[in-house]
Amino acid sequence: MLVMRPMIFLLLLLAGAILLQIFLSRRASRWPGLILPGITFLYSLVMLLSVAAYGGILETLRVMFAVFLLSNIPTAVLLAIYFACRGADRTKKELEKMNSQDLS
Repeated sequence: MLVMRPMIFLLLLLAGAILLQIFLSRRASRWPGLILPGITFLYSLVMLLSVAAYGGILETLRVMFAVFLLSNIPTAVLLAIYFACRGADRTKKELEKMNSQDLS
């Protein structure tokens, strides 16, 4: 039972972040939808800079590459949501434009 509470909290936090990203991506301006991906990308850079150097240079570069890829998964997901929402809005605007031209 004690393990479920943090899991539920994390799932609610994740769902809230996704809903916030959808809301921000559907704004008329394109910049609000890029806020959360920007924050997660900056966080991935912080994670990259916090990698401790151990072993040889090749080993450290491999670890840094893995950390960069894994820490940018949320950025990729948020950008996918952004482009999906922007594409749907663009299609809707084009259809409205075509319908208004047909009525003229």
